[in-house]
Amino acid sequence: MGLRCGLVGLPSCGKTVIFNAVTAARAPLYNAAEMNRVIVNLADERIDRLVEMYHPRKISPATLEVVDIPGIKAEENGRRSRLLGNVKDVEALLHVVRCFEDERVPFACDTIDPLRDLETVDLELMAADESTLENKLNRLAKKLRSGDKDAVREAGHCEKIRAAIQQGVPARKQSLTALELASIRECNLVSLKPLLYAANIKTMADAGNRHVLALKQAVKDEGAELIIICGKDEADISELDPEERSIFLSELGLEKSAIVRLLGAAYRKLGLISFFTTGEDEVRAWTCCQGDKAPVAAGKIHTDMEKGFIRMEVMRYEDLVELGSEAEVIRAGKKRLEGRDYEVKDGDIVSVLFN
Repeated sequence: MGLRCGLVGLPSCGKTVIFNAVTAARAPLYNAAEMNRVIVNLADERIDRLVEMYHPRKISPATLEVVDIPGIKAEENGRRSRLLGNVKDVEALLHVVRCFEDERVPFACDTIDPLRDLETVDLELMAADESTLENKLNRLAKKLRSGDKDAVREAGHCEKIRAAIQQGVPARKQSLTALELASIRECNLVSLKPLLYAANIKTMADAGNRHVLALKQAVKDEGAELIIICGKDEADISELDPEERSIFLSELGLEKSAIVRLLGAAYRKLGLISFFTTGEDEVRAWTCCQGDKAPVAAGKIHTDMEKGFIRMEVMRYEDLVELGSEAEVIRAGKKRLEGRDYEVKDGDIVSVLFN
């Protein structure tokens, strides 16, 4: 399962700079019309260690599809619809917010105001959702006239959610129940998508400026995660060799790139975990949802494995590294057999027995 993350924000907030930092794609800046899309490998130190141990012919890390969605201007209605359609195609949104002042770098607004920018993007997302909910209510109208109980329930939920949106409350802030979520699942509401924030600053010295502090307070109230990122530095870092990269990060006083922290935050936000298959042929990371049972995780490897699942052999990455080899893990009794009800954990190394 590949994760798709869409970058949103006002024009010239630094989305494409950060897109280039994530993907090293060198997409042109200030191109308001084009949408950029690239699949990148996710950095994972565990993969590197497993490769050292198994020396596989093939290495397959987990992947991320990153979509740079052009900034949306409120007056461009037709274009807005097309771009928000692209927002529906992603699982998570990364809202890039400009938190630096520089007259040499053009911006969509006359002033730098992160709170205004948050509200502007949310209003665009909610406008799209209001239209989507209205369309669903129109589709339900005929069933409502016939007294269909399911339609009555769904319409009630849609009306409630739409009313809150009209009051300026995005769907993700409405504490929706499981039944309410079921009623709107087909709508794929964009203001319901998990949201991360990136405060784009000019230099690391700006990390505590008033714009960043205002943004921190705003997203704290929402319970969302904020990553402070110097887009230009990160874009430069992404083009360096790994050895040079660590030196540059050290000079900036950073342990790891903000991009690595950003992607880790996206994984946590979506409740995703990585498990591994290993061997001389291939070391590979697979992605599933936290709480997925063994057959579902096996189905990520191959659909036949889910259908014919018998059992799963499991060992922990930490045990393998600590004990030094698979043989030692077995000798220590730490490689085990799990059945259909086992919930796969982050860092599990598995092999599947299936019919």
